[in-house]
Amino acid sequence: MVKAAPGAVAPAPKSALATPVYWDDACRHLSRRDRVMKKLIPKFGEARLASRGDAFTTLARSIVGQQISVKAAQSVWERFAAAVGGRRTHLSPARVAAMTTEKLRAAGLSARKAEYLLDLAGHFADGRLHVARWAEMDDEAIIDELVAIRGIGRWTAEMFLIFHLMRPDVLPLDDIGLLRGISHNYFSGEPVSRAEARELGEAWTPFRSVATWYIWRSLDPLPVEY
Repeated sequence: MVKAAPGAVAPAPKSALATPVYWDDACRHLSRRDRVMKKLIPKFGEARLASRGDAFTTLARSIVGQQISVKAAQSVWERFAAAVGGRRTHLSPARVAAMTTEKLRAAGLSARKAEYLLDLAGHFADGRLHVARWAEMDDEAIIDELVAIRGIGRWTAEMFLIFHLMRPDVLPLDDIGLLRGISHNYFSGEPVSRAEARELGEAWTPFRSVATWYIWRSLDPLPVEY
């Protein structure tokens, strides 16, 4: 999967949004600890990280959107959701699992993405994922479960932690947008290594997800909503 800021995933249809309860505390913490964050945070007013939809649908959208434009991803997603049936914001894993590769390809999916979606649906439908326990599991344990699904790598799992589970302290070091934003805001445009980004991020703990979100916004002011 191409590593980039999460704007590559088509926005979900309008529905009720959830925002993190810790956001204001995180902003105060980051503003105290980091001079760049102190200047950056006020630029975006009341904008917040937002999550919508359910876990299966969020992950399915991430697979559909891999390596294609936002516009193309939205078109394929709508055809896929129509083929499966049900609401576009809450697809049934069981319904997807019952589809054939041929039917998924007829909806505009590549053979590989069709296989990925069937594997994802199987993980949800047969209980291989401990969805009900995710709230009490740590980030790495959830990542381990997710990367066992075909088509989901660490970057996608970290995006899921940030945008769906709204975990506060994720630092996605494989994300090109994060590294580019750190370079722009902290290193006068000089290239930044993952090690340098990790060291810088230590000052953001325990709210590295929030700092990452503001770094993304410094490159693209439009908030992303999954």
